Amino acid sequence: MKFPSVFTLFILFALIGLNSACGLLPADEATSPPGAPVHTLVFLDKSVSVDVNKVFVQEKYRLALNDIVERNMANKGDRLEIYFIHENTAKAKALSLAVHSEKEATENANATDREASETAFQMSLQREKGIFLRQAMAKLNQLNTGASNQATDIWASMPIIAKAAEDGAQVRVYYFSDMIESVKGSDRRDFHRQPPTDNAQAESWAKADAKKMAQYVLGTPEITVVSPFEPTASTKENNPHVSRYWQVLFEELGGVGLEEM
Repeated sequence: MKFPSVFTLFILFALIGLNSACGLLPADEATSPPGAPVHTLVFLDKSVSVDVNKVFVQEKYRLALNDIVERNMANKGDRLEIYFIHENTAKAKALSLAVHSEKEATENANATDREASETAFQMSLQREKGIFLRQAMAKLNQLNTGASNQATDIWASMPIIAKAAEDGAQVRVYYFSDMIESVKGSDRRDFHRQPPTDNAQAESWAKADAKKMAQYVLGTPEITVVSPFEPTASTKENNPHVSRYWQVLFEELGGVGLEEM
């Protein structure tokens, strides 16, 4: 068994400390429109290029999933859906959950009863969150040994995001992925075979590809990429031009911003 280097562990523990201090992910309940439920989409890369068994990746992804559940699953009706990214992403829904805990109406209650009601709600909600996190972690660790792990169809997530935006919820999207689009075909991108060589090419490709997806109305989702790359990763492994491609693509699909972790 190969153990991580001292430097890798140092970076990992620093990441854990940062998460404890300020939260790993930028999404926050306060940004939700009043009364609007939160619809969270998590895309877990199950292609062969992402190894979730690496110590750094496993811990970073565990912390991220915990933060997603804690922040986004806060009120009745909040939803979490998990999809696998691979050759058939569009049909790879792996999990669908919703918060059922509900606060009692306490407008006419005294302070003691209001406090008791809030305590009961929080206890019920925390039980649900614990179940959600266990189920999400099980999906994270689920292996994909089939032929579908040879392709990475991230484009297929666009109609899923557009569908989620139809119900008026605030949509929050998380890609647990290296974002290496890899699908064979003359009209597709295969960044394993031919990645963008500079930002100009990345931007040109993104604008051309956005036209192919113009029918998908994404709304204004919050989009976060939780990458598997360590801080010491080379630019060959963590290609900045690939990141630029996705930034421009989402901007072209409605001015949507993208955060990277």
